[in-house]
Amino acid sequence: MKIIIAGGTGFLGENLEKYFTEKGNQVYILTRNPQRKNEIYWDARTLGEWKNTLEKADVLINLTGKSVDCRYHEKNKQEIYSSRIDSTRILQRAVDQCSEIPKVWLNASSATIYVHSEKHLNTEENGIIGDDFSMNICKSWEKEFFAVKNEGIRKAALRTSIVLGNNGGAFPKLKMVTKLGLGGKQGRGNQMVSWIHIDDFCKAVDWIIQHENMSGTINITAPAPVSNENMMKKLRKKLNVPFGLNTPVWQLEIASVFLNTETELLLKSRNVYPERLIKNGFQFSFSGFDEAILNLLES
Repeated sequence: MKIIIAGGTGFLGENLEKYFTEKGNQVYILTRNPQRKNEIYWDARTLGEWKNTLEKADVLINLTGKSVDCRYHEKNKQEIYSSRIDSTRILQRAVDQCSEIPKVWLNASSATIYVHSEKHLNTEENGIIGDDFSMNICKSWEKEFFAVKNEGIRKAALRTSIVLGNNGGAFPKLKMVTKLGLGGKQGRGNQMVSWIHIDDFCKAVDWIIQHENMSGTINITAPAPVSNENMMKKLRKKLNVPFGLNTPVWQLEIASVFLNTETELLLKSRNVYPERLIKNGFQFSFSGFDEAILNLLES
């Protein structure tokens, strides 16, 4: 297959590139800073020579977007919004100009689209979508993505939870915090953490590509969300750290300023279930948090 990954130089893109290349596929990366033969320059806003790469592509995957791990002041808010909307919009313009369009287009979204929920398990069917900055970003993103329906292209929005891997994302930070003795609960610890092992993330993306009935919005997350308190307890146990200091909300608020991030990333309860993947027969390699982190710590 010929696979194009837009914004593919981050944690998820690097792992997808490795996964698909090892399976014998041609993978091209659209990036602002091309350095390798398979990397093509684009600015994620305007048409350019990169659009020719989309011709006769089997799969287009768009992961472009400024990281949400930052302070939510107006400048960053605008960049978070525009990086997602502009890249999706310009890819649509490029697709519209193709003589042979990609067969499948997967666009990043986020499990953050659902409301803070400690009890209600959000599936694609019954998920409750709310109204705040993060949720509205996701809603606008998906609206832009699904605005145009091209004959012959299948679209899926990936509502992805926290992805756990050793070479990026949240896991190395969680590990470091735990080893420093700060691995207690954050806030009340009741907030649910939806997560997925990086191997299962790559497998799920492949599964969606291979199954023609998979389109629309899809939750990309393991089937067993874990509470923040329980997650930190499991991490301490696996890392043989006997204690972990709890961090109340007021301390998190102060720390988030110095760490240039937002407490929402730790305190929002993301309670999400991958109903569509499971109903379509997808098998997780790591369906439980214990086995996932054991694998990551051993690899």
